[in-house]
Amino acid sequence: MLGWWRSNLPGAATLERGGLPRRAIEEYLDAALTLHVNPRALIRSADWRGYPHKLRPSSSAFVWDGEWDLRRADLRFGSRYRFISELDVNRDDLTTTERFEKLKNLLDSGRPWSSHQQGILLDSEDRILLYLKVYLSFLDDMAIRGFDGSRGKDELGVAITREGTILKINRGLHRLAMAQRLGLPSVPVRVRAVHREWWQRTAGNARGDAALDKVALALQDCMPEQQAGELDPTQWPATFEWPATVPYQLSAARSVVEEVEESSR
Repeated sequence: MLGWWRSNLPGAATLERGGLPRRAIEEYLDAALTLHVNPRALIRSADWRGYPHKLRPSSSAFVWDGEWDLRRADLRFGSRYRFISELDVNRDDLTTTERFEKLKNLLDSGRPWSSHQQGILLDSEDRILLYLKVYLSFLDDMAIRGFDGSRGKDELGVAITREGTILKINRGLHRLAMAQRLGLPSVPVRVRAVHREWWQRTAGNARGDAALDKVALALQDCMPEQQAGELDPTQWPATFEWPATVPYQLSAARSVVEEVEESSR
């Protein structure tokens, strides 16, 4: 389908109205879709809460219609960053964390938390603690070695809004929260979709390869969205401060990583 559209054959306009095939465009544009951003600048994500499924764009399309980009969450106040920060602050006694308490309550009620996808069953306090230590070890590994994009199943997915700014959309939220907590200077993100208004403004009258070349060039100037959206379903706090310096002792970080690796053997 992309080849048909690139050749501007009959029906090409219909294919473009349908959003164009994402995977084919990813293969064609390849490295141009990978951007490097400051993780502490990437604070806004698309907020799908209350947004009807029938109005949500297709994950198989590269060009997205709709108001999805005007509904934004603030990742600084999200559950992932709170979880990672709490593990870091309470690393000497993970039983004091909110997540341990929740998982322990499930265990005590006879409904231990499980994930069939990950093959996890937290049916003892030791397993709960090991589960939390795994996340802490990922954080400490990142502190020691930096961000490793190959550690997760998927790259950090983002989308481009109608204004040409970057929104987080899916996958890798824990890894992003770790990079934010650590204050890493840069992480790679992968553009999965763009808003149609930005696409049309960027491509202009160009079609086919010429349009894709314009889009690839314009992506390099896109910056993370900083502002709340017009249709945000939640009111976010007005102020937030990142930790100035996370006091990591690499020897302690290595001990956590080694402990988890030893438990996994």
